[in-house]
Amino acid sequence: MNRAEITEQISAARIARALTWQQLAEAIDKPVVWTISALQGQHPIPAEAGKVLVQLLGLDESAVPILAEVPMRGGSPAAVPTDPTIYRFHEALQVYGGAIKELIHEQFGDGIMSAINFSLEVQRKAHPEGDRVVVTFDGKFLPYAWTAADG
Repeated sequence: MNRAEITEQISAARIARALTWQQLAEAIDKPVVWTISALQGQHPIPAEAGKVLVQLLGLDESAVPILAEVPMRGGSPAAVPTDPTIYRFHEALQVYGGAIKELIHEQFGDGIMSAINFSLEVQRKAHPEGDRVVVTFDGKFLPYAWTAADG
């Protein structure tokens, strides 16, 4: 069994067992976005957390060491930006984009965040280990609307 096969099993088991990403995150005491990203193969999952997740999802115990392996992250086939600041956003979306998408669909339904009816805010936040960059994307939720063609 490989990581891609386990990722497919995780997705099917989560849906079949009606488990939310939040429930899985709480079960291992991790942030929800991190948990989704990890379960999608973007982070290694510590063995103890892996055991909890495997049990909750009804997966074979042999998945635990595979979940704990350091993954090949990202994998976008598009060209990678070279500007360091833009690259970091690109990198973050490669790692967390799938998790963000899952949360949008879970919390809002089938649709997207508008980049037209949208605002963006960048703030500086003091932190003892070094100032933090806070980026807020604020876009209107646009549900997909499937209509019959007139004709």
